[in-house]
Amino acid sequence: MFALFERQIADYHTRDSVDMPTSNPYEAGTFEHLLWEKSYIDTVQWHLEDLIRPNDVDPVEALRLKRWIDRSNQQRTDTVERIDDHYMREFATVAVCPDAKINTETPAWAIDRLSILALKIYHFGIEVARKDVSPEQHERCVNKYNTLLEQKKDLTEAISDLLGELAAGQKRMKLYRQMKMYNDPSLNPMLYSKK
Repeated sequence: MFALFERQIADYHTRDSVDMPTSNPYEAGTFEHLLWEKSYIDTVQWHLEDLIRPNDVDPVEALRLKRWIDRSNQQRTDTVERIDDHYMREFATVAVCPDAKINTETPAWAIDRLSILALKIYHFGIEVARKDVSPEQHERCVNKYNTLLEQKKDLTEAISDLLGELAAGQKRMKLYRQMKMYNDPSLNPMLYSKK
């Protein structure tokens, strides 16, 4: 899974443009296609957030980027839920142990964190390779990069353990759909009060 995220991130950076669509190499409808799509959404959003950060960004452009980031957040959530739907189907016939507990997060939300972690590792790798920084800055980046690699190991192992426990019925899945209000004109007071 992590290798797929790395591949997508590398593919994005061959073009390095938030406006370029992805070239998903996996067949539509496959789990790998869905994971690639998830990683692409995260990668574009990472770069959208970079574009909006400078203090001198044009206010009209900043608003356009903010709206795009909001749509991206919704796409990200929707895609995470589709990943969880995949796992709900996969484990639907598992006999769940009577004492099985739920996890603090679903597999897809853990995968979401892994996708973001892949982006952090990629970008910290760039920082570690820079030659135009002080030795102190380089050392800070190396330390953070190594911590990210340790997180990757731990998170990958935790996801694998969770999926194994779900497959064995030792844990059970329970889904709570996200209750996002900011995009819903019937729930966001700033939107419905304008009607």
